[in-house]
Amino acid sequence: MEGNRGPGEASDETGRGITVRDLIGLLAAIRPCNDSAALIDQLRDLEDLKSAAAAMQARASVAFDVQQRCAQTEAGLPADELGKGVAAQIALARGESPARGGRLLGMAKALVTEMPHTLAALRMGQLNEWRATLLVKETACLSAADRCAVDDQLAADTGTLAGAGDRTIIAAARTAAYRLDPHSVVDRARKAVADRHVSLRPAPDTMCYLTALLPVTAGVAVHAALTRQADTLRSAGDTRSRGQIMADDLVDRITGTSGGISGIEIQLVMTDRTLFQGDSEPARLPGYGVVPAGWARAAVAGLQQEGGGQRDAALTTWLRRLYTAPGTGSWWGWIPVPGSSRTGCAVSSKPGMTHAARPTAMRRSATTTTLWCGTTEEPPATATAAVSANPVTTPKNLPVGIPNQGLGHGTPCRSRHRPGIRTGRPPRCCPGHHYPARHRR
Repeated sequence: MEGNRGPGEASDETGRGITVRDLIGLLAAIRPCNDSAALIDQLRDLEDLKSAAAAMQARASVAFDVQQRCAQTEAGLPADELGKGVAAQIALARGESPARGGRLLGMAKALVTEMPHTLAALRMGQLNEWRATLLVKETACLSAADRCAVDDQLAADTGTLAGAGDRTIIAAARTAAYRLDPHSVVDRARKAVADRHVSLRPAPDTMCYLTALLPVTAGVAVHAALTRQADTLRSAGDTRSRGQIMADDLVDRITGTSGGISGIEIQLVMTDRTLFQGDSEPARLPGYGVVPAGWARAAVAGLQQEGGGQRDAALTTWLRRLYTAPGTGSWWGWIPVPGSSRTGCAVSSKPGMTHAARPTAMRRSATTTTLWCGTTEEPPATATAAVSANPVTTPKNLPVGIPNQGLGHGTPCRSRHRPGIRTGRPPRCCPGHHYPARHRR
């Protein structure tokens, strides 16, 4: 009977249950075609299959949310706690972070309950998951009734958006939303100013992306000022490219120092073997990630070249000895190294700091162990007792008063989304939590 099917099963004409695993097995048996035309058709069909799978995931997510809410209601949970933990379980099943799981569940609800035409287009392969996400995002400021009206107007399942790119889809959704409810769109733009921020993310080859989300007038003004300065220097004979001049000018204006970052601590963390013995163990730069050992030594020695030239800014180096636990790498404590000031690059914060100003390197050097969560770890406060000076980096005996509040394996997630537990699974904070078979024990 239909009610006795297992998870992920459907019935064919013979009544045999077909699972998603069966489909994966069939897909693994398919081989690339021999001629070019058939290969292109195969790629198209596989893309349609991905879209159909995304549509099925949305429907399954909403069904799971409904079932969990019903189970929580029967268990007597308060109304304001219904649905708690559902997004984390969906994130675990999909191999995403808990925060990402919440967004995926929200998108699934919008598609299933308010945008049936978009969901149908996704199921038929007329839209991929990203473009369906764009439609959901651009109508997020509307009421449920207006969002349904936009979905009816666009009618993505009739092929009206076939061949449309991202910008075309965004423009169509925004136009339809503005016609239906111009006040909500204006309010959304007004509230977006509160989301302005600056972020940093790593790029290959010890480079990084510094990104600022600004109001459009401020962003255009900043870009125009940098462009004008670059054009002026280029016309005066500067050999750097326009983009290089703009990047250098941005650093100079923000730091207030021409070609340098004096007075700013970057807190570069490396082993003593990497620093003094030429070991190849990579270093870690908080806020960026892992950097090559050679690059780190050159930065400490003040020999790092940027933009093809030698930097002449003499900066101050402060060294701090960090103690870690054998095996796990958990932080135990730190002490300043006397007389470590010399010309170079700021490696750590100055000695004599209070516990409240512990090195950022000790707070940001590891990521959480919650599955598929890449946020950095913020450890709990430890006692302020000093560690005795010891030439080894992993002391066998820890002085009294400094507990092991490690940043090593098994550290719980304390990011803004759901806290994890030592196994990396979301906690069972409410009845009926389920995990994929590969994570069950």
